[in-house]
Amino acid sequence: MDFERVLEKCGNFGRYQIILLLIFGYTNMMSSMHYFSQTLISFTPNHWCYHEKLANLSYEHINLFYKNLNNPKCTLLDDIVNDTNPVVAKVGECNEWFYEREQGYESITSELNWVCDRAYQSAVGKSFFYVGSVVGTILFGILADKYGRVPAIILTTLSGGLGDFMTAFVNDLPAFIVARFISGLSNDTFFMLMFILVFEYLKPEKRTFGLNIITATFYCAGLMLSPWFAIWVGSWRKYLILVSTPVLLVLVYPLVVCESARWLLTQQNYSKAVECLKYVAKINKRKVDESVFDEFVEFYKQKLIEEQKLDANKDTFLGMFSSPRLRKFTIILLIKSVIITMAYDIASRNMEGLGSSPFALFSYSSICYIPGGLTIILFQNVIGRKGMACSSLFVGGLLTAVTGFLIAVLDRQTYALLLAIMVALGRYGAIVAYDAEAQYATEIIPTSVRGRGVSNIHVVGYACSFLNAYVIYLGNFYKPLPSLFISFIMLVGAGLCLALPETHGKKLPESLSEGEVFGLNEDWYYFPCFERKRRNSKISGNVGNESKT
Repeated sequence: MDFERVLEKCGNFGRYQIILLLIFGYTNMMSSMHYFSQTLISFTPNHWCYHEKLANLSYEHINLFYKNLNNPKCTLLDDIVNDTNPVVAKVGECNEWFYEREQGYESITSELNWVCDRAYQSAVGKSFFYVGSVVGTILFGILADKYGRVPAIILTTLSGGLGDFMTAFVNDLPAFIVARFISGLSNDTFFMLMFILVFEYLKPEKRTFGLNIITATFYCAGLMLSPWFAIWVGSWRKYLILVSTPVLLVLVYPLVVCESARWLLTQQNYSKAVECLKYVAKINKRKVDESVFDEFVEFYKQKLIEEQKLDANKDTFLGMFSSPRLRKFTIILLIKSVIITMAYDIASRNMEGLGSSPFALFSYSSICYIPGGLTIILFQNVIGRKGMACSSLFVGGLLTAVTGFLIAVLDRQTYALLLAIMVALGRYGAIVAYDAEAQYATEIIPTSVRGRGVSNIHVVGYACSFLNAYVIYLGNFYKPLPSLFISFIMLVGAGLCLALPETHGKKLPESLSEGEVFGLNEDWYYFPCFERKRRNSKISGNVGNESKT
């Protein structure tokens, strides 16, 4: 009488699971608004170096006036003969600028004048968000294992809200760095911990569909609405206060969500695990005999005794580097984690200077999260994990390469719609690659080290994400550079996928020894969809020959 069988009796897709999915949806909205908040607060509006003789002119007139200068945003004018004839006596650092604020929105870059020679300050501050992500993933992972999933979810969510709230009151770079670091502590953990909690209480057949649909719908909704919230409140400070307030609802979670019963079993807290399952049964209006729970507890007590006998030969994550094939798989998964995390983040943030409003472009291109989630649901079991991971990176790389080329050769104002479509398609490719990688890596890593392996691979990806702000900053020198960079790394990632084994429809490795021989005789070009077609053709040919006979 293991956990899955008892949960089935208590209800594994009833009212309690619906409540969990709705809370998970709310977590998704908070997660999306939190993760991309620093993008929305740092959009840089069109700007030109200030001159008192231009103070009463329209932005259109100022733009025309500066049009023939090499660096109009940062050119210091010594004198102006009239409003159409500038005399540039020297080029130096501006101390004041004209800002063409979109619908009056005040960003951190326009308020603190983080433009021109000071533009690096925004990139530096935002990079510490990812440093916080690494620390938070490790810290809250330890807390979740020691004190439980629900307390860790509450602490990580509150830390993210606190970091955003603190950011709303900063006035210089050191304070911005500290606030973004604290905000980054919860970057990934409060979403992933809630994901795990929902996953454990949900019927296996409903997990892929339910979790992907909830994520695609609510995460997408948060992304599409957040730019308009920012414009509605009118300033980056008010926006951060707005998005940090909803995290307080996490304090209500313990009233409706029970602790992970699986975690309680690992802590040998059998009475509390039974109490949680009884709570699930009560919400789902199921009646379960007390003997079921007695048998359930006895099963796990016996299992613990058996595990203690085998503990001496326990596998470790470092053991994945001790054998050649498994070492190769692990290194590839680490590199791919870096590639996919960077590509996903840069593709989602690189919205400025493309001829249209960065707020509108960010909002409307976020709709691609829904088809991205549906693509995984519809095709991952058809073309296989390897095919999904490889094709999404390859197509995404081609799309972003084309986007970079178009940015270089086209007038961005004239072809703003075309560029917006290409940006959305590039985000779509990155989203599918990100979602596909999550399941693919989980299945390749042997069960005995899966939890630690996935966590470590995830941390390495986020550790390198502090470079993302600097890659986007390269666009200040040559606008296509960010797109060309992520195109290159995505194509490299697609090639690396070919060196990994297919996992769909196979018995997954349980131990490191099984992981070493997993997919041993498989060709690098093996894909389940092609294999099924080849097998069906062979069967059809055999049937035809028998008919002739």
